[in-house]
Amino acid sequence: MLVVETIAKIRRAFFVQGKAIKAICRDLGVSRKVVRKVIRSGSTEFRYEREHQPFPKIGRWRDTLDQLLLANEEKPSRERLTLIRIFEELRARGYDGGYDAVRRYAGRWSKHRGHATAAAYVPLSFAPGEAYQFDWSHEVVLLGGVTVTVRVAHVRLCHSRMLFVRAYPRETQEMVFDAHERAFTLFKGTCGRGIYDNMKTAVETVFVGRDRLYNRRFLQMCSHYLVDPVACTPASGWEKGQVENQVGLVRERFFTPRLRFKTYDEMNAWLLDKCIAYAKSHRHPELTDRTIWEVFEEERPKLVPYAGRFDGFHAVPASVSKTCLVRFDNNKYSVAASAVGWPVEVHAYADRIVIRQDGRIVGEHPRSFGRGETIYDPWHYVPVLARKPGALRNGAPFKDWVLPAAMERVRRRLAGVDDGNRQMVDILTAVLTDGLPAVEAACAEAIAQNVHSADVVLNILARHRDPAPPATILTPAALTLRHAPVADCARYDNLRRMI
Repeated sequence: MLVVETIAKIRRAFFVQGKAIKAICRDLGVSRKVVRKVIRSGSTEFRYEREHQPFPKIGRWRDTLDQLLLANEEKPSRERLTLIRIFEELRARGYDGGYDAVRRYAGRWSKHRGHATAAAYVPLSFAPGEAYQFDWSHEVVLLGGVTVTVRVAHVRLCHSRMLFVRAYPRETQEMVFDAHERAFTLFKGTCGRGIYDNMKTAVETVFVGRDRLYNRRFLQMCSHYLVDPVACTPASGWEKGQVENQVGLVRERFFTPRLRFKTYDEMNAWLLDKCIAYAKSHRHPELTDRTIWEVFEEERPKLVPYAGRFDGFHAVPASVSKTCLVRFDNNKYSVAASAVGWPVEVHAYADRIVIRQDGRIVGEHPRSFGRGETIYDPWHYVPVLARKPGALRNGAPFKDWVLPAAMERVRRRLAGVDDGNRQMVDILTAVLTDGLPAVEAACAEAIAQNVHSADVVLNILARHRDPAPPATILTPAALTLRHAPVADCARYDNLRRMI
């Protein structure tokens, strides 16, 4: 079946490299029908069942084994452990593979260390639009009067050195998607290649050498923007040295002294302005006769055209409780009462939560990054009030519920009536069928008439729903009667005589 990696190669070959369909078929070994399907659909994914997926035992233990081998090499020769002792140490930490894999890996590691040139690097050069680099850093700021550690996403164009930074509460996958979207919007395009470290939100398994098993959603994002992702060698920061240097520069120039802001949005707007101001005021390190911004403006036409917003969410299945709540990321979010009893899917974005059931949205909220919080939408519980009107008085979703002005005045007046809760529930239920603006207008009209009964409000709504009287039909001149009809009942007597 067609995998997302092949889809990405086909899209880059056709849209970026300008290859013909026949050449793509020959290079990738796929049929013309498949290539045309990928190009015409614009999709980055086709559903398929993976038949075989390799998961080498040593893959996720590579960093730990590297540390053990490096620490062992730095010891005096008399104190060094044998490979079997290193294997036992790795097994004690949870590794369940065999000794032979560790022995082969250690041999290649030693060979690589022997041929490596210590503290020597080759300067890199990038063509316009060729590559960008991405990385994270942790910075301490004062947010709303509280000292917090924020995660800052860094994007840097390798040719022009144009920089982009944005702060987030987490380093999760949806934050990665949002950072790319905002960076590419600023650049008005992207590059043919993206250079990353082996972050878990992008790379699921690190194989020996340059091979990686990328996350499917991350590959879909790269395919959407026509980017070829490249992961660095573990613990080899020099392979993306530009963005590593940017981390130190941004920390020194932007986050020192400690920043003080009320919200993330306020801080990120300030950071964006600082990025542009820095690019306009500082010289390019190689093209010293021009600023970074001037080189960036020259690079813009060489960028891969911006492909539009990628629907960058992280999907998680969830269940709905009997109180119409869905738990996600240590918080609870309300959903429509009709969703109770059936599974839902939580789509987590960087700034909001969208909850879907069978393709329809049953809940949408601003995202909360606290713990133990419950976020309600009172309108989700209005259908429940039809059966339990008393819940309007003490129900948690309805505390501090701010209604439109006219509806709030009706609610206050009904508070002193014996069946006030029932009447107010009838008015709220009408919103589900007539819409909030219509009910608000009906309440305003009732208040203007100095009445507040639910029957009056519902009557006003019913009158507004009734269709207008039919328009008068004008008779054409050709159909106008020339002789007016005469009421003469004697004509019926003539008919009787004829019979």
